[in-house]
Amino acid sequence: MKTYKYKPVASGDILSVDEYADDIHQHLRESEVSILPKPGYMRKQPDITNCMRIILVDWLVEVAEEYKLCSETIYLAVNYLDRFLSCMSVLRGKLQLVGTAAMLLAAKYEEIYPPEVDEFVYITDDTYTKKQLLRMEHLVLRVLSFDMTAPTCLQFLLQYISEESTCAKTANLALYLSELSLFEVDPFLLYLPSKIAAAAYCLANYTLNRMLWPDSLYAFTGYTLAEIAPCLVALYKLHLGAEGRPQKAIHHKYKSTKYYSVSLVKPVETLPLH
Repeated sequence: MKTYKYKPVASGDILSVDEYADDIHQHLRESEVSILPKPGYMRKQPDITNCMRIILVDWLVEVAEEYKLCSETIYLAVNYLDRFLSCMSVLRGKLQLVGTAAMLLAAKYEEIYPPEVDEFVYITDDTYTKKQLLRMEHLVLRVLSFDMTAPTCLQFLLQYISEESTCAKTANLALYLSELSLFEVDPFLLYLPSKIAAAAYCLANYTLNRMLWPDSLYAFTGYTLAEIAPCLVALYKLHLGAEGRPQKAIHHKYKSTKYYSVSLVKPVETLPLH
């Protein structure tokens, strides 16, 4: 079966440099602790709900697909969104504006050729003006203290996939499950991105191969299966309900043969956890 491997270092993917992999992972683990949204922040928001945020994330994924943005841009945008909402109360009429500004910033950070500001105004059906979007961009930057480098679940997951030389279908299922976690503030903000990535890997590996957490990844991460288990159970419940969700952007994205149609893979009936 084909394996999902990093491209050669000449392609610019520094994570493929084996001699630096442990150091990079350690740096990401140290950094992820300080760049986290506050769990339970939605309970303090007076005018927006978790459902509104889910609809916004679904729309952001659609936008990313429309403009062929990379997946890391989505993860960064959601990180910026959640960190902003952890600190600032937002009226429902401005929630899409915040999400658009977060995506604009993430695209500027991650993409080689990010869409122009006018494009982001256009995708809101001109609900907001260019001036409003630029003002919100400035506000988001100030609230986040211009700290735009955030280790994401995707970065950790790609390291695990590379470390284990994972087959392509398992890798893409793990990527799909990881992206589904962006929908839910609770309980996933309780877990570090590295642990969500571990749970996504475990669930994909068990779903397709009936194996959970390889010894090599325990050695690489230090995470035991017992430590991963609560997040794994939460992600499993998300997978069980994924097909019935009204928000379909992630499901449709991973339905493509480009991603081995992994959103069509049926969830396992039970997990072997005690």
